[in-house]
Amino acid sequence: MEFIMRPIGVIHSPFQEKAETPIQPSRSDALGQVVVAAAYAPGLQDIEGFSYIILLYAFHCSDGYALQVKPFLDDRLRGLFSTRHPCRPNPIGLSVVRLLGRQENVLEIEGVDVLDGTPLLDIKPYVPDFDIRTGARAGWYEQRSKR
Repeated sequence: MEFIMRPIGVIHSPFQEKAETPIQPSRSDALGQVVVAAAYAPGLQDIEGFSYIILLYAFHCSDGYALQVKPFLDDRLRGLFSTRHPCRPNPIGLSVVRLLGRQENVLEIEGVDVLDGTPLLDIKPYVPDFDIRTGARAGWYEQRSKR
């Protein structure tokens, strides 16, 4: 089975190099823009009512992957799927960012953590009733953060 995805827009950020990007949107106060292609702009109706949105995008500068990687916040090898490492078999990224405003097909965002020109695959609203999980475990990260 094969899936073909086409970008619906582009994410603009102040970051030109991979090494400049924050490791997660929750650790970023950088401002950016999401420019949605005109054909998809009607899909932005009512988005202004949300404080946060979830951006799904392609890691377009990622090349290759390994099934064991050293996460940015750890010094041990971990299984790829237990990390948020950008080099993946299907290089899809996810960021929860603050929505500051909308001007037609352009969304102003805060907390951007991607390279400028990142292809946007989808936008979903962040809904606390659906997205917050109480009592969640964080695997190896919990032990790492207690050191």
